[in-house]
Amino acid sequence: MDGFLSLPTWSPYLVGVCIGLLGCLAFVVSDRPIGCSTAFVKIRGLIEKIFRGEKVSELEYYRKFPPAIDWQLMIIPGIIIGAFLSSFLSGTFGLFFVPPLWAEQFGDSRALRIVAALAGGILLGIGARWAGGCTSGHGISGTLQLSVGSIISAACFFVGGIAMAMILFGVPL
Repeated sequence: MDGFLSLPTWSPYLVGVCIGLLGCLAFVVSDRPIGCSTAFVKIRGLIEKIFRGEKVSELEYYRKFPPAIDWQLMIIPGIIIGAFLSSFLSGTFGLFFVPPLWAEQFGDSRALRIVAALAGGILLGIGARWAGGCTSGHGISGTLQLSVGSIISAACFFVGGIAMAMILFGVPL
């Protein structure tokens, strides 16, 4: 299958323009920014609602962001489906428990990879809630609004990510 969707990589400029347009469309249609971390909290709220009923709606956070299945929550399955389709159409799809780059640096232990992924995910979730948004929320939507806090957060995400990658993969400073 030839065509744009079958390319293994896309132009970062084209993707940046498309994400910017999507961010603007989100504000026009729903008056809400694009971001993922709120969706995970909404999922938690929906699960909590099963056990506590409408008492969940009394919590301050859920008065502002009611636990509901909406477009913000649907971003999560959309990311998963989109990533699968992109890798499948480009011919780069593959299943593995331990990515080759990780195995080269840390060995092929599945248990170590799972523990590291879970720990990283938990820390990322805590950091996203503490910072008032995730990388997509601050990096895309916040910078789109020229929020100084989001610009600083996005800069810190990049600096922290690059520094951690350099430490983990032994790149000299």
